[in-house]
Amino acid sequence: MEQLPAALGDEIEDPEEEAFLVFSQPIPSQNLGFVDPKAEILELNVAGRDFSIRQSPGVLTSNREGGTTGAVVWKVTPAFSAWLCSPNNILFRTGLIDAESTAVELGCGISGLVALSLAPKIRKYLATDQTYVLKLLDQNIRENSQHRPSAATPGKKQNSKRGDARQTASSHGKRRTEKDAATTIETVALDWQTDSVLSLQPYLPSAAVNVVIACDCIYNESLIPPFVSTCADVCRSFSPLPEKPTLCIVAQQLRSPDVFEAWLKEFWKYFRVRRLPDEELDEGLKEGSGFVVHIGMLRSTAK
Repeated sequence: MEQLPAALGDEIEDPEEEAFLVFSQPIPSQNLGFVDPKAEILELNVAGRDFSIRQSPGVLTSNREGGTTGAVVWKVTPAFSAWLCSPNNILFRTGLIDAESTAVELGCGISGLVALSLAPKIRKYLATDQTYVLKLLDQNIRENSQHRPSAATPGKKQNSKRGDARQTASSHGKRRTEKDAATTIETVALDWQTDSVLSLQPYLPSAAVNVVIACDCIYNESLIPPFVSTCADVCRSFSPLPEKPTLCIVAQQLRSPDVFEAWLKEFWKYFRVRRLPDEELDEGLKEGSGFVVHIGMLRSTAK
């Protein structure tokens, strides 16, 4: 597959120009981008499904070495999850993702929200993050894995906050028969700085990954090289077929122009990159939302 579908947008030729264009758009204030960092339980609606997500505010505010950002839910996650699981999005329409696909998520955080949304529509989902995330991640997946249609009058829970990431009308289609997410999701510890992606082999018996997903993982400039290297290593090590290489989808909140440009320059070295255009995104991810989605295909010359 030398070319991705034209609907995915033009290939980025100049990372600096792309960074300038992205940060020239109006960007609403999102603060750091938490949904609610103090809530122990978040009630969220994503694409017509209700989720009750447990967080760890204590870990977030701790001095834990190695990071704490995976302990709570970030604002881009529900919006990205709603778009990604839509059967009418560009990835499903063009067959880049289908019912037989395998996905690996990097830096999934405690919520498992992307996994819970997409897993019922594909064959296998491997959610990865640092070890401290896994206990709460496993609990959230277990408690939210059954399909729960949105209630007319959702109940309230103490110390919780409700969010909404419903799909736009164009995203709705005929409901497919869906598997219980718990049957398709596995979780495993993966540290970009210390672990080899080959440690994922026991969890990927077919040794093929169709898509690598990263949602709001770019915030610390020092983590950019190991993050991008991990993205490239998964795509290189588990590409299913030469004519259908592993793709890498990166969704993020626009915070620092310098950090964004540093990420894009590094990512561009390894990947042929496109920014998804507004016509292929839900309202919550379009220009002016403060969020952006890029898709990369590993360069044939990447080493």
